[in-house]
Formats: sequence, C-alpha cells, structure tokens
Amino acid sequence: MATLLYRLGRGAFRHRRLVLAAWAGVLAAVVCALVALGGKLDNDFAIPGSQSQRALDSMAENFPAAAGTSAHLVFTAPDGGAVTEPRYAKAMGDALAAAGDAPDVAAVLSPERTGTVSQDKRTALAQVNYRQDRSELDEGALDALEDAVRPAEEAGLTVAVGGPAYGSGGVAVGALELVGVLVALGVLAITFGSLLAAGMPLLSAFVGVGVGLTGLLVASTGLSVSSTAVTLALMLGLAVGIDYALFILSRHRAQLAAGTDPEESAALASGTAGNAVVFAGATVVIALAGLSVVRIPFLTVMGLSAAAAVLIAVLVAVTLLPALLGFAGGRLAPRAGSRAARRAAAPEGGAKATTGGERWARWVTRRPLLTIAAVVAALATVAIPAADLRLALPTNGSAPEGSSQREAYDTIARDFGPGFNGPLLVLAETGGPGADGQRAAGRIAAELRQVPGVTAVGPPQYHAASGDAVLQVIARGAPDAESTQDLVGAVRDRAPGIERATGARVSVTGNTAVGIDVSDRLSASLVPFAAVVVGLCLLLLLVVFRSLVIPVKATAGFLLSVAASFGAVVAVFQWGWLADVLGVARTGPVVSFLPVVLMAVLFGLAMDYEVFLVSGMREEWARTGRAGPAVVEGARNASRVVTSAALIMFFVFASFVTTDDSLVKPIAFALAFGVFVDAFAVRMTLVPAVLALVGRGAWWLPRWLDRLLPDLDIEGARLRPAPAAGDSPGSRPNTAPLSENQQPPPAD
Repeated sequence: MATLLYRLGRGAFRHRRLVLAAWAGVLAAVVCALVALGGKLDNDFAIPGSQSQRALDSMAENFPAAAGTSAHLVFTAPDGGAVTEPRYAKAMGDALAAAGDAPDVAAVLSPERTGTVSQDKRTALAQVNYRQDRSELDEGALDALEDAVRPAEEAGLTVAVGGPAYGSGGVAVGALELVGVLVALGVLAITFGSLLAAGMPLLSAFVGVGVGLTGLLVASTGLSVSSTAVTLALMLGLAVGIDYALFILSRHRAQLAAGTDPEESAALASGTAGNAVVFAGATVVIALAGLSVVRIPFLTVMGLSAAAAVLIAVLVAVTLLPALLGFAGGRLAPRAGSRAARRAAAPEGGAKATTGGERWARWVTRRPLLTIAAVVAALATVAIPAADLRLALPTNGSAPEGSSQREAYDTIARDFGPGFNGPLLVLAETGGPGADGQRAAGRIAAELRQVPGVTAVGPPQYHAASGDAVLQVIARGAPDAESTQDLVGAVRDRAPGIERATGARVSVTGNTAVGIDVSDRLSASLVPFAAVVVGLCLLLLLVVFRSLVIPVKATAGFLLSVAASFGAVVAVFQWGWLADVLGVARTGPVVSFLPVVLMAVLFGLAMDYEVFLVSGMREEWARTGRAGPAVVEGARNASRVVTSAALIMFFVFASFVTTDDSLVKPIAFALAFGVFVDAFAVRMTLVPAVLALVGRGAWWLPRWLDRLLPDLDIEGARLRPAPAAGDSPGSRPNTAPLSENQQPPPAD
C-alpha cells in the first residue's frame, strides 16, 4: 500500500493540473445533477416489519386520515375570555374551514368533535390529519396551514401550530457553525506558521465536503435521506478532511525542512502519512457502515452517508492534496532558523527543539502506573451518569423555546395533559364487517380504558367494508416518558387476551409507538454493535502494529472514552447540568440513535489518533530497538499534529452544539466531548504511560501469529533506502516485531 500511495502522490504532483481539473469536473457534475434532479430529505423514522409500522401500512388503505402525519392547532383566548364566545367560536370555525382546504389535508377534527376544550374554556385543541407522512407533504403544505389560522389571530386569539408534522428540520449552516472553520484556520496557522500551508487543508476539505454533500442530496431523490444524515456527513467530512490533509502536509513540510526535493517529499508523505490516512479512514468507513447491522433503514442510510463523506475525504487527501503541493512547490518549506525548521531538524543537522509533546510524554511516563490510575479513575467518574441512560426520539417538547411547535406542545401539556401531544393509535382488525365488528370495536375500547396509564380512549373509527377500527388512546405521560413506553407494552401484552375474547387482532401504532419501537430496537442492538466495534478494533490494530498489547490497550481506552461521553451526555441532556449554558431547550431522554452513532464515529476517530501516534513510536522502535525512548520520541514527532487535529475536530463538532436542532445538538456535543477526552486523556496520556510501563513487551507477537498476519507497512518502511554497510546497528531498520523465540533488541 505504501508503494502504491507513493506512486499515486508522485503522479498527482506531476500531473497536478489534470488532477485539479478532474476534481473540479466531479464537483461541477454533482452540482449540475442536483440542479436538474433536486433533492428531498425524509425525516420520518420507521422500522419495516415492526408491529407499529405494519399497522400503519395496513391503515394507509382504509384510514388514510389516521395513517399520515398530523398537526395540532391550539387556540387560546385572551385573559378573561373563552373560546366558546360567539366571536371566537366563529373565528375558529373559519380557521378550521380554511385548514381543511390546505394541501394534503385529509380531515380536520374540531375541538367540539374531540372534546378538547380546557376546563376554564380558554384553550381549544384541533387536529389536522394529512394523507401523507411528513416527508411526503407538499412543500407549501405547512405554510398554507399557518396562513389558514390568520382569521383566528385577527379575532384576538393566540394560535400555536405544532404536532408531529413539525419535527426536526435539520441544520441551516450559519455564522455560528462556521466558527469551527475559523478556529480550525487559526489552529492550522499556529501549527504551520504559514497561511499558505494553513489554507491547503481547508481548501481540500471544502472540495471533499462539496462533492460529498452535493452527491448525497442528489442521492436523496431515490433514497430516504434525513437532514440529520446530511448534518452528520457535513460534520465528519469537514473534520476528517482537514485532519487527514494536516497529517500529510505536516510530514511533507518536515521533509522539506530536511532538504528533500518537493516532488520526492510529496510522494514520501503520501506513502507514509498517506498510508496511515488510508488505514484511519478505512476504520471510520467500516465503523459507520457497520451501523447497517442494526437493521434500521434510516440509520443505515445515515451511516453510509457519513462513510461516503469520509471516503471522499481520504480520496481528496491522497490525490488532490499532492496536486496542491505541486502548485506550491518549495514555498511550503519552513523558513531556515524558524521553530518549525528546528523541530524537523535531523540530529546531524543540529539539536532538535524540545517540544511540548516531548515534555508531556516524559512527564506522564515518569510514573506510568500513577498516570494510568489517575486517568482511569477520572474517566470512570465522568462515566457514572451513564448508568441512568434513557433513550427516546425527541419530541416538539425539545424544540427551541419561543417556536410555534414548542408553544403548542407546552400549552397542550399544561391544559389537557402531556399524553395529548402524542396519542397512541390502536388498530383493531375485527374481521367481521357490520354490527359484529362494531360491537367488537366497542368492547376493545372498553378494555383499553381499564389499562393503567390510560387517560382517555376516543370513539372507534370503523371501516364497514373491512371490519377494521382505529381507536385513539391518550396516555397519562408524555410521548417520551417511561410510563408511555410501559403503556404500549401493557396494551401489547393484553392483545392475545383481547383477540380470544373478541376475535380481533390488536396492534399499537402511531408516531409515539413508532418512536418507542425505534428506541427499543436501538437499545437491543447496542451491545451487539459494541461487540462488533470492539472486535474490529482488536483485529485492525493487531494487523497494523503486529502486537498483542497495543490492540488491547487501544480497545480499553476506546471503551473508557465512550463511557465518559455517555456520562457527560446524560449529565447535560437528562440531568440538566450546564443545560442553560449549552442552550438545551428541555432535558429528558437521550436521542435513541446517539449511542450507536457515537460508538461508530468515535471508534474511527480514536483509531485515527492511535495510528498516527503509535505508528511514530513503532517507527522509532523499529529504527532503534529501544522501547522507552521510542515512546518519548514518537510522542515528540506526532503530538503536535495529533493535538492540532484533535482541536480542529473538537471545534468543528462543538460549533454544531450551538444549533437548536434537538437531534443534532446532543450528537455534536457527544462527538466533541468524546474526541477531546479520547485525544488528550487517552491517546496523549494513557497510551504513553501504558507503553512505558510494559516496555519492549508492547511490541511482542507470537511467531506463529506473525506468519499469519499480512504486513501492511503502515509506517512506509519499504520506502526508506537500505542502510549502508557502515551504518551502526542502531540505525538499521528493525521492522520485524519481537517474536517469542527471538532475542530481544538492545536494552535501553
């Protein structure tokens, strides 16, 4: 792989105009395709084959008004007034009549029909049912609904429009989200001491993000792509795009400072740092694609979308970046005498400047056992809240304060009860058209009223031809409350008894039930998915570093980072710690797919830092055979780049925490926190301490296993020239791992 990437980098350097034109052509092609085809995002969550989804599909034919999404219209009279006053009643009637004429509306249920007028007569609730899911509504359907309530507002009523039709709309990237890019530019400028060098990772990342996101929007014409998938792809594509270019460019500038020809340096950087980029990117892609094992379509598309963004970032880093290096030529070399030049100086060219990474590595390895104990204790403490982790899909109760859907949600919960924000639908398939079916539906309604946790059961909507009936059940708790989840389980547990008594097959569905089924599936898949990720971690690092200790250590560190991230998310988004500071609109259960997304993404990013940090240590070990100094020297060479990369990724993710989107905010927070903890507490602190503690045993591998594993040459050792005959033993490459029957290398 190193040789292939070396040739690819040299070819891109030489044919830089052709490579640049090719990427410009790809970007232009996907933009033209987007203009021609358009794109449509789908923010509905479903699990094909689940009871709730099967019932919804069955209802679509006989009860189209109940099978689609719905909106809530909440009318509130001024202080001292009542919605039952003639002038207000007429205004509401006019508004509801206009709402019935809005696009895609199947039915309008007035407050008189549903009995949803508050006891003090100040608030009335109407429901608007649509024929389609939220993602299939006409573009102006909700705008038309909001225009329809103008007569009521002009009459003096306060009207809030909300309900399931108003969900997460994704993230519109604005000034706050771009702060992360500006901070990344600052970090790059400090790292390289050159605006020319700092601009290259940003330029290459923007090209990759442009191609990836535009292509994803084009794909949304044929696939169900959610706005959260687009945002996740944007965050990851931007973060890894900058980081991967940073790794290669840092190696290139160090080689230029040592006097290497620019073309040869670009090829060597592609074959060494580029080799690590390809492997690191492959781990992220594999982990994200692994989300498909959960068998939830929207999560599969989310994982594959983000994986595609990362794959494009890798391709840009190993093709477009070397071409850009060709345009820059020798201008990227650090100035003679600068700190950057002194950091890269070879021993024979003068003493290397001591770096902060070297001082930190010496400090944490001075008493490695104490360092390990301190890091593990700190992360374990942060992880304690994770034991209280609860999962659910967000509701409009998590919408920004002041928004119409949040006002509707809060008003309904206050005046009618939290269960009215997410009614359950019960499909009763009686199989008996006519009076028998109606009697069975009535008996089922009476049975449901006896279930603990039920506030009210609406009259059955009966379809005479099929004998099916739909009943609306109002839970006592909010849609994302544990009591509502328990109620869904209780109704499903009673279903066999109801079927024996009435002959009707009973299924629980509706938006609330679908969300509960999604959360249950994700909770059940958490442990198997974690096992897959941990297994991949062990296998990949075993192949790359040809060591038994390093994979185990890396896996343990990854699990500590994930647990600490879960703990921080629970503390902020469930317990409310720092909720006001971070702008959390409402505390409650964590987004149900956050844990698997966090594990997939953090696994890949953790392996990025593991590879770039430990490969430098292994390179020194292979060169000198001295375990202790190899840890310090490897940290010296890699710590600045790893620190810069982690800071860039942290600020990119953290900039998305400022969004009001209830799906994106906790994911961005978890990723930002996880990257920070994994990079600085685990990779920069725990890893050197563990390797210093175990010494040369860190690189031990049984001979039989050594023969079975492929040699990936992640450090690009084959690209270095063979040692001269007079070289000292310490300078000869020692690329073979220490096997069980070999003599150990020279002592430190």
